[in-house]
Amino acid sequence: MFGDAFSGGRKNTGRQSGRGSDLRYNMEISLTQAFKGDKAKIRVPASVQCKDCKGIGSKNGVAPETCNACNGHGKVRAQQGFFTIERTCPTCQGSGQVIKESCSVCKGSGRIQKQKTLSVNIPSGVEDGTRIRLSGEGEAGLNGSPPGDLYIFITISPHYIFQRDNANIYCRVPIPFTSASLGGHVEVPTVDGGRAKITIPAGTQSGFQFRLKSKGMSILRSKERGDMFVEALVETPVNLSKRQKEILKEFEDEGKNEKNNPETEGFFSKVRDLWEDLKD
Repeated sequence: MFGDAFSGGRKNTGRQSGRGSDLRYNMEISLTQAFKGDKAKIRVPASVQCKDCKGIGSKNGVAPETCNACNGHGKVRAQQGFFTIERTCPTCQGSGQVIKESCSVCKGSGRIQKQKTLSVNIPSGVEDGTRIRLSGEGEAGLNGSPPGDLYIFITISPHYIFQRDNANIYCRVPIPFTSASLGGHVEVPTVDGGRAKITIPAGTQSGFQFRLKSKGMSILRSKERGDMFVEALVETPVNLSKRQKEILKEFEDEGKNEKNNPETEGFFSKVRDLWEDLKD
C-alpha cells in the first residue's frame, strides 16, 4: 500500500541562487515490502522547466538582456541626505536581466506545473522514518537554474500478526492448554511468507518466548537478518461440555496434593508472608 499524500511543504536550502525548492512525499508501505524491498511508481505534482523557452522565460528562448536600470547589478542606489540606500532593483527584481517578450506558455516564469511519474526503489530492510532522496526531482529552478530534490519519507503500516522492533520480529501465538501442559508442536508463520515449526515443552507458561534465529527482518545493506520471537499465549478453553467439566474437576481433585502450579504456589506463599509482616 502506497501513501499518495503529497506534502507541499518545501525547504529551500539556498545553496545556489534561483535553485528550485526541495519537495517532500510521504509514502506508506507494508511490512512485507519493507522486508523484501520493492519498486514503486509515484505521481508528484511539481513545477518543471518549460520546454518552449528552456526555463529562460522569454519567447523562443531568446536570452534576456541586461537591465538598464541597474546595469546588470540587480541593485540600485538612492541618495537620501547623507545616506546612500541600496535596494533590490524594481525593474529586474534583482536578477540583473530583463525579458523583452515573455514566453506564452509559462508567462515568463520559465516553469510550468505538471504531474510527474517517478520510479522509487525501496531497499529491503528499510525502517520506519527512512528518507529516500531523488536528486533533481524537486521544483524547477528559476531562469534555468538547477532543480531541487525530492525527499520520500517512508512509513510502515502496522501488520495484523507481526510487530517489528528494529531487525527483530515479534508475534503472539495461542497454544491450547493441553499442548502447554503435555507438550507438543505448533507451526507459526514467518515474515518471509514461510512457516516454522516450534516444539512446545511440557509445562509451557503464557509469556514464554521462543527465539527463531535469522527469521526476523532483513537488515538494510546487509545479507543478515534479525531474529523472530514467538510469545506463547496459553488459551483457556470455553464452552465446555458436561463431560469436559467432569474431567477437569477430576484433574483438579487428583492434583490437590501435588505441586502442579508453581506460579500459584509461589504467589500465595508471598501473600502469606505479606500478611504475617502486617500482623507484626
